Amino acid sequence: MTTQDTNSYIYLSTEEAYSSSELNELCERIISSGVLGRSRHYVELLRYLVKCSIEGYSPRELELAINGLGKPEDFDVSADSAVRVYVHQLRKKLDNYFESNEVQSDCRIVIPKGQYTIAALKKEIPLSSAVANTGLFKSRLTNLLLVAVVLLLAANITYLTTDNEQTLNLETQQILQSSVWGTVLTDDKPILLVMGDYYIFGELNSNGNIARMVREFDVNSRRDLEDLHFSDNENDSDSERSENYLDLDLSYMPEGSAFALASIAPVLYGSGKGVGITMMSDLTTSDIRSNHIVYIGYLSALEKLSDMTFAASSLRIGRSYDELFNTKTLEYYTSDAGLPEEGEAFRDYGMFATFPAGSETQIVMIAGMRDAGLMHTAQAVVNPDMLLELDQAIGSEGGGNDPSFEALFEVFGVDRLNFDANLIYTSVLDSSKIWNSSAVESLQ
Repeated sequence: MTTQDTNSYIYLSTEEAYSSSELNELCERIISSGVLGRSRHYVELLRYLVKCSIEGYSPRELELAINGLGKPEDFDVSADSAVRVYVHQLRKKLDNYFESNEVQSDCRIVIPKGQYTIAALKKEIPLSSAVANTGLFKSRLTNLLLVAVVLLLAANITYLTTDNEQTLNLETQQILQSSVWGTVLTDDKPILLVMGDYYIFGELNSNGNIARMVREFDVNSRRDLEDLHFSDNENDSDSERSENYLDLDLSYMPEGSAFALASIAPVLYGSGKGVGITMMSDLTTSDIRSNHIVYIGYLSALEKLSDMTFAASSLRIGRSYDELFNTKTLEYYTSDAGLPEEGEAFRDYGMFATFPAGSETQIVMIAGMRDAGLMHTAQAVVNPDMLLELDQAIGSEGGGNDPSFEALFEVFGVDRLNFDANLIYTSVLDSSKIWNSSAVESLQ
């Protein structure tokens, strides 16, 4: 039985698309391509899934753990998500393979979401590689333009402040009087909204077409990409690959940033102050010294503000940007928002911090590991009840009238949306540690 999807493909069982020998040969070509990386787990997992597919058998999660990942027979799948993580990553690796290889083929293999089996996708209408790549580029570019429109609208809202006297409602007054916003909304210093963005570049295929867009944490600007092109790379394969990288003059932001901005913009507008907006990739030292900074974005996009944010903090980036480590309590806070399938619940974390950036300016950081954490943090810091809870928590720690402090929210969600959250950690910051660190050397 076949099922048509919305991208001119139809799902087939693998036996409808491939003979046993063809499927095994395709499996070995994928392995030989190197797309699976150096881990033998992905190789054995793919071979096992292909074997089960040929035999018409759908394995259970425990069978994948034992036969695909080499786990012991007493492996507890309810306590360890290794199988789900590896299947999730293998699904993406298969997609990456067919984006750059065998692009003329009418069929490809996939792991359908929520399943532990291999299926085949067959093109209903043949597409050339160039058309497919152009479609991919236009689709992603359209998403970027939509986000840009949202940002421009928000920027217009903050700039369209008139001289007319307006009566602030009780909720807005409570927000302005809170410790979170009092230091940035009640003086005459301008506010600069800084949106955490990511620089991306294109990778060309053998035909000179854009095969995919690439994000590298070490490449955050056009200058970084040029340095990569001209650096002496000891790895010849990496050097040859970098020659296929193309500057597209593009950056992107997570979807959650737009929702977070929509929560914060009305508060800044209600203050009657002038508000500017820029991307983290364009932020300068001069900007930090002459404006109050309100950052909105992921922890992984903090860039220039990262050292200052963690200089006096008890929190540290863990094994990835999806994890924080509390040096006081020795706890790890790990987000799994990047792994769940559609409809599956997950846990995420949002972080708030405020501290001086100079003798006259303040930084307000509204961040998340992923979208749910970011969106909840933005909603929390404009909610009078949540602000009161924050003020009380900080006051009990001796924060004073002009505190520097940080807070962490544990957020529960489904499908990238936040449904519930708890304030799980607060701490007053010693701002002198920021000024005695290397984090501000460039600002002196």
